[in-house]
Amino acid sequence: MDLLLADHLDRRRRREPHPVEDFLFTYYPTRPNQLRVWHPGPGIRLLGAPQYEGKRGYLYAGGAAQLDPDEIARRTESISWIRALLTATVGRPAQFGCFGLHEWAMVYRQQSEEVRHSWPLRLGAEGTDRVVESHKIACSHFDAFRFFTEPARPLNVLQPTREAQPALEQGGCLHANMDLYKWASKLMPFTPSSLVLDCFELARDIRALDMRASPYDFADLGYDPIPIETAAGKATYAAAQRSFAERARHLRVRLVDLCNQLLPL
Repeated sequence: MDLLLADHLDRRRRREPHPVEDFLFTYYPTRPNQLRVWHPGPGIRLLGAPQYEGKRGYLYAGGAAQLDPDEIARRTESISWIRALLTATVGRPAQFGCFGLHEWAMVYRQQSEEVRHSWPLRLGAEGTDRVVESHKIACSHFDAFRFFTEPARPLNVLQPTREAQPALEQGGCLHANMDLYKWASKLMPFTPSSLVLDCFELARDIRALDMRASPYDFADLGYDPIPIETAAGKATYAAAQRSFAERARHLRVRLVDLCNQLLPL
């Protein structure tokens, strides 16, 4: 984890923003020092581990630390909601036809001073708008859709809401798969740190693809653009999306299994 966090922490000390990697630490609320704490997961007692005494979610007695069943009980509603969402997503066919156009819809018809990242648009504002207008926008993820510009929202074939999230989320969506890191983090300290790490690495890799396929030009930062407005770019994007979906499927199943351990059916 220290290796994965090193560049971010170095930039933070220099107060140097990064438009791609900062997302993992601004959009997602888990702090680097939280990621550095090791959690064994349910069913394990740690002998001679006094550093866990007083940590939220743990009981320390008789020289051993273990997860606190009262904390699990307090969080039953949250764990149940996460399990329902993940279970529904696992059982739903993945879709691979969005081509990352959610990022384009987030800047559709914006003035330069309104654009979220102060970074050049690869096709310029007019070219970006043309891509949005000439494609089918099919975003199923509420937390991406809510950042669409007002003119872009009616162009989406779906109108996702928070309430409809369990009914719409599907395993091909980059943001749904990045969010596995969010769910793993929300389930801490119950989540084994090995699973948190796997979800973090997946989110980091997906974020790079998401920004390479975005309307921004991050080539100077080492992110070669994927021109999703072309047939070749679409093929490249969809192939990467399928690979991430397979990685995510295994992690999603592991998270469901964790929830089942915490709250037996």
